[in-house]
Amino acid sequence: MSAPPDVPPIVARAFDVSRRAGYVSFCRNETGRLLAALAATRNGTMAEFGTGCGVGTAWLRSGARDGAMILSAELDEKLAVAAQDIFEDDPQVEVLSADWSTLRDKGPYSLLFLDPSSPDDASVDLIADLVEPGGIVVMDDFAPCEGWPPISLGRVDTLRETWLTDERFTAVEVMVAPDAVALIATRN
Repeated sequence: MSAPPDVPPIVARAFDVSRRAGYVSFCRNETGRLLAALAATRNGTMAEFGTGCGVGTAWLRSGARDGAMILSAELDEKLAVAAQDIFEDDPQVEVLSADWSTLRDKGPYSLLFLDPSSPDDASVDLIADLVEPGGIVVMDDFAPCEGWPPISLGRVDTLRETWLTDERFTAVEVMVAPDAVALIATRN
């Protein structure tokens, strides 16, 4: 696994670090390009919950404006250290070896990227106050769904349903590839 030639240098570096660490779970390039585009619209502080080896963070950094700050938290110390190496000379990025909840007191965030691996960690009630008015929440790794309510693995996807209907956010699903959907929610 090496980085495709059409990715920003910081993302290529994150791919290389991921490969060396044996870590193959990271955001897709389609989602990464979306993150870079959204980061380019933000000022202030952005955050990522669940850094892995830093590929998502690198995509955010590739679009971040001068002066914007990116905080990222990774629970697995080995992965966090690998990601820290990518950004060691970048004053706009800080990667913490910690649970994402350590970032609660460092917000509110203008953009928050998280992988909803656990519905409990991505509940709208838990996340809503971490995002400033007009701030954006991005979640990836959803499967496309053509009907309502959204169904995943034969069950109602209550996480997605809750985010799409919560009155604190204006939310939309965006198909980033034929087999992948990202959810984007803007705080009202």
